[in-house]
Amino acid sequence: MISYSYSAGLLGIDGYLITVECHSTNRLSCFEIIGLPDNAIKEAKERVKAACANSRLPFPDCEIIINLAPANMPKEGSSLDVAILMSILKSNKTIKKEVSLDNACFLGELSLSGEIRPINGILCLASSAKNAGKNVLFVPKENAREASVIGDVTVYGVSNVNEIVDFLNGTRTLNATTYTFEEATENDTLPDFRDVMGQKQVKRAIEIAAAGGHNILLIGPPGTGKSMIAKRIPSILPKMTFEESIETTKVHSISGNLAEGVSLITERPFRAPHHTSSAVALAGGGRFPSPGEASLANNGVLFLDELPEFNRNVTEVLRQPLEDGSITVTRAAGRVTYPSSFMLVCAMNPCKCGYYGHPTRKCTCKPNDIKKYVSKISGPLLDRIDIQIEVPSLEYSDLSKKTDEESSCEIRKRVNEAREIMQKRLANEIREDGKPITCNAQMDPKHIRKYCQLDESCSKIMENAFNSLGLSARGHDRILRLARTIADVDKSENILPSHILEAIQLRTLDKKYF
Repeated sequence: MISYSYSAGLLGIDGYLITVECHSTNRLSCFEIIGLPDNAIKEAKERVKAACANSRLPFPDCEIIINLAPANMPKEGSSLDVAILMSILKSNKTIKKEVSLDNACFLGELSLSGEIRPINGILCLASSAKNAGKNVLFVPKENAREASVIGDVTVYGVSNVNEIVDFLNGTRTLNATTYTFEEATENDTLPDFRDVMGQKQVKRAIEIAAAGGHNILLIGPPGTGKSMIAKRIPSILPKMTFEESIETTKVHSISGNLAEGVSLITERPFRAPHHTSSAVALAGGGRFPSPGEASLANNGVLFLDELPEFNRNVTEVLRQPLEDGSITVTRAAGRVTYPSSFMLVCAMNPCKCGYYGHPTRKCTCKPNDIKKYVSKISGPLLDRIDIQIEVPSLEYSDLSKKTDEESSCEIRKRVNEAREIMQKRLANEIREDGKPITCNAQMDPKHIRKYCQLDESCSKIMENAFNSLGLSARGHDRILRLARTIADVDKSENILPSHILEAIQLRTLDKKYF
């Protein structure tokens, strides 16, 4: 006899439907699982047997063959346990013959006692089940709220096997779990720009970067507030949309990084990997490719403090995601693509001792040492950073003044106004990868030609800058994007000479340091 149940497997942040086929015959007792299972799935045989025994459910004493289709796709993890058990119970008629499992999807790991344990990636799995037409999901109770985020499906959170069997047989009722999306409110726990004294020009640059989603490099001596400023950037970024929250939550769900009780991420992530991190930690990888920091920062901020201290081979892996907004990881077990659309924020000292160009402290580095230090940052990576700005040392008057600094709430208001202008202009535009454009930094060349047109005076300024600074084609386009953002921050319909000049000024430090 053959019976069926359905589950789902992961492929990057997307999933695919898995049909669990159970074939049972009256032969010598054996239990085999085929269809490219990993070790965790092979061990499900013992978990299923013990769960049946401890749940007082009959386990057939015959030959059982479980096939996981499609058979050519590698399967991993313990999320198929419940579906395997359901197909067996349907085969031996513990689940009534007239009960159909065609619209149901079963997700979860079994314990030996028959309890159902939570799993990682439930949002991705539930989404793939929904896309495959399964409108009833049975998931671990702890995962139910996260699974219900996708909407338009009935999600039952269950604690043990008996709850599912009794519900399917009509002897028990279960309450479906629902979720209502609520935009994130102002988070008072985030670090506030009110704490940053002085640095007016730097704050202006940060505001422009946040409004347009531009990458930024902060250069300055120790103790000037570079890291302090970077950690406050999430407090001025626009609120996440529902689509952004879903995409970001999927990545964190796969990685098992969702905090307890959190079913949907509504605050933009801020990731700050240590400079000893490897390329795999940053880009993702492993035997079964998992997301790295570049993907965990999706729709948020990736902060690289002490940029020259990172191994050059490590930072080079960011070149593709900075251009494409995604990163593809290929391993023997498969090839997956993760979203990696983030705002890159970097901080560095101008030299090894940190005091090159300091007004009062003497730099102890030799010219060759300074050149060697900053040369750790490659030209192609630097070319992808739109804003490069010095963070100068503060005067005593800046630290001792009694007036309050501008708060993150006030800056965020202007950032939101500029972002609304961009989104109205770009409402019907899409990127080359098919995703909608949400900010100026994501514009492709065709959008730059359409929305960053220059008059004669601006064009002349741009021509002089291109020739004198030796800009690349990418650098030219990035200055135009930046000028368009500055115009939006200033609520100007057209790009003016002052906007072009400010954009060029925010990108000329590579001539001084690099």
